[in-house]
Amino acid sequence: MIATIQPGNISGNVTANPSKSAMQRAVAAALLANGKTVIRNPGLSNDCLAALEVAENLGAMVKRVDEEIHITSRGVAPFYDEINCGESGLGIRMFTPIAALADRNITISGHGSLTTRPMHFFEEVLPQLGVQIKSNEGKLPLEILGPLQAKDITIDGSLSSQFLTGLLMAFGSVAEKATITVDNLKSKPYIALTLQLMAHFGVKVRNENFEKFHFESKQTYRAGEYTVEGDWSGAAFLLVAAAVAGKAEVHHLNTQSAQSDKAIMEALEKAGADILPGMFTIIVGKDGLKPFEIDATDCPDLFPPLVALAANCQGTTVIKGVSRLAHKESDRGLTLQQEFGKMGIRIDLDGDLMHVHGGTGIKGARVSSHNDHRIAMACAVAALTADGPVVIDNAEAINKSYPEFYDHLQQLGVTVVTEGETVKH
Repeated sequence: MIATIQPGNISGNVTANPSKSAMQRAVAAALLANGKTVIRNPGLSNDCLAALEVAENLGAMVKRVDEEIHITSRGVAPFYDEINCGESGLGIRMFTPIAALADRNITISGHGSLTTRPMHFFEEVLPQLGVQIKSNEGKLPLEILGPLQAKDITIDGSLSSQFLTGLLMAFGSVAEKATITVDNLKSKPYIALTLQLMAHFGVKVRNENFEKFHFESKQTYRAGEYTVEGDWSGAAFLLVAAAVAGKAEVHHLNTQSAQSDKAIMEALEKAGADILPGMFTIIVGKDGLKPFEIDATDCPDLFPPLVALAANCQGTTVIKGVSRLAHKESDRGLTLQQEFGKMGIRIDLDGDLMHVHGGTGIKGARVSSHNDHRIAMACAVAALTADGPVVIDNAEAINKSYPEFYDHLQQLGVTVVTEGETVKH
């Protein structure tokens, strides 16, 4: 699909889409619980739908009732010997240890960019927990045979916190007097979200400075009700759009959330945007924007909206954490450099630092999403202050996390024209 975004001011109100990070974790917890869980304000992006399908294949009954998802489970009891995690990095890393709780052979696959992402850490860690595993030279598909046995283990947390999320959730079902020790953990806020959600479903973990996670007695997940909060990673694009091109009020955002991407507020503040935060509503308006420095190591998904913000600041912005970008839907450091370069914005990559040279004027251009949802959204936000329309190829990439994105831009007064394959709702 091709989307053409016209430059212009924005104004109005919009409700943030549901957090796919929280939604996928809630689906996993509901699978691990015994009984019926009701998920309110569910996310229905591609990643969330893939999580629901995985839960079904691993033994849960999933039903959509009006605006709710009902998941009835008796724990991991697979109906099938294969699960497909779609293109979800969180899904593959979280559900693999959970699937390993079963005492049967299971093949785990995915598609798109997920087939090229490294999965060697499964082969390094799962055999220590009694799980047989075979991969395709460190890539998908994976073949596993459990059951996983929880015991004291030390893992490297430098590559991804998502695998730790899966281990924590799996341990929550079977661990008794076991400790997971983590070296060099990245993205601590995502683990805080995992622990917060596990506690909601009745499993408590003693966290020692995000270095040791203690399971002190056998616990069980309790089915119940869960309301998915708004997604800071998607809302970041709306907040940046307001800061560079007008004023907007974004609802259903919890400023006390454990989501790491609420760090967008720090960036907006440093850049000099006009901000009025409430408990569940954020109002952001355009003001004179100045360059800023921020460490996005713990929130790498913020790089695309941060670049869209920096492009509108008068001077050079420095963003740290480029090393976290290589194994995303695209190599985001290079992709941002390439696509924003087409729009006249110079980006220099210097080791772990990204330098964005803003204030030079954004040019209308034809760009590509590289099938990366966040690149598509960043280019759309940049278009708002361009000197002409920005045409985005493969614009349907937003379906992965935020299928309502173009609708929300239109709700704020942006002219969006789409051609070809429709965006899924």
